[in-house]
Amino acid sequence: MPAQRVDLTDAAADMLRKLAEQHGPLMFHQSGGCCDGSSPMCYPAGEFRTGGSDVRLGELTVDRIEQPVEVWMSKSQFEYWRHTHLTIDVVSGRGSGFSLEAPEGVRFLIRSRLLTNEELAELPA
Repeated sequence: MPAQRVDLTDAAADMLRKLAEQHGPLMFHQSGGCCDGSSPMCYPAGEFRTGGSDVRLGELTVDRIEQPVEVWMSKSQFEYWRHTHLTIDVVSGRGSGFSLEAPEGVRFLIRSRLLTNEELAELPA
């Protein structure tokens, strides 16, 4: 399996399936803000406008969701996390952002580990 910068837990995939049923295609954006601004925010696909100040980390393919879920990060945050593999997870408790999972009483969060040298060699700079 080729190296990836982002993945998700089974619990996060379950939540994405539920959110996709309610809202249609989805996307994530990981900003460089403080507090919940540093949490991955889930939006309907295209609702959060990305541009030159954002980096596309990849896409998540989730069974029973037609369209892959793109994952974006602010370019300034990517400079700090470029050597890191990110796993999106979901935990109990509400965040304080505009992310779609908030009304469900849960929040997405990032779990991270350093990428191996082999993984870094496979990924674009």
